Amino acid sequence: MKQNQHLQLGEINCLRVDRDTPHGLFLMSLDDKDVLLPKAYVTDAMEIDSLVEVFLYTDSEDRIVATTLKPRAMLDGFGLFEVVDVAPFGAFVDWGLPKDLLVPKMLQKTPFSVGEKRFLKVVYDEKTHRLVGTEKLGDFFERRVRGLKPHQEVKILIITKTPLGFKCIVENKYEGLIYHNEIFENITLGDEKTAYIKTIRSDGNIDLSLQKPGTKGSDATEEKILDMLAKSNGILPYNSKSDPELIKEHFAMSKKEFKRTLTSLAQKGEIEIKDTGIYLKD
Repeated sequence: MKQNQHLQLGEINCLRVDRDTPHGLFLMSLDDKDVLLPKAYVTDAMEIDSLVEVFLYTDSEDRIVATTLKPRAMLDGFGLFEVVDVAPFGAFVDWGLPKDLLVPKMLQKTPFSVGEKRFLKVVYDEKTHRLVGTEKLGDFFERRVRGLKPHQEVKILIITKTPLGFKCIVENKYEGLIYHNEIFENITLGDEKTAYIKTIRSDGNIDLSLQKPGTKGSDATEEKILDMLAKSNGILPYNSKSDPELIKEHFAMSKKEFKRTLTSLAQKGEIEIKDTGIYLKD
């Protein structure tokens, strides 16, 4: 571990144990700034001059304090948080630390209610010098897409549901969208998934697909069904007459795509389609 030069609010810091007090340990950075690690987090392994990894945030009196706990998201990170309290000036969400994270009213898209979950980014408030949550993410996305191209595999994080589809964070930088009519699996806010770029639009937004592109999409779907058959002793109790919702649930594809894939596999002699299901040929 390398000791931090400065105390870094909202991040993991590696600090040296400087002295023991009745309230806990004081930890020191290389520029001689110290911070208290309360006694509740002190262990026997934390000896004088040893290095300790801690997260820094502000307590109820706005003093910087250390903890060995890790929040659900750190500075500039994203997460799905449960609302635990509301007030005229904002709402508080549970982010895994003793002091809840404030989401100021001006940083909420719609009023918060206790018990619901909201997708937020943890940011630094220059006015109050505190960490706060914001639901208004548009200003944080990069609008000039670099190093990405159509069909490329990317990592995404599902952040909100809209009338068009699900908005996503793409590679921690860009805004993306998966359209409802192209989703054939269960999706919930906060899911991390692999997706594929369909189109990069002129405004910097990215249209995405959860299906791997193949030859007209067939290569990936054929491989998927054959793999599922192999894992099910060569039999699956579905065919082209199966209910569309069942097909969507079990195969993550539309009924049209499912029927087309079965026809192709049958023509190649890979499977046999019967009233009782799909059978893998020897």
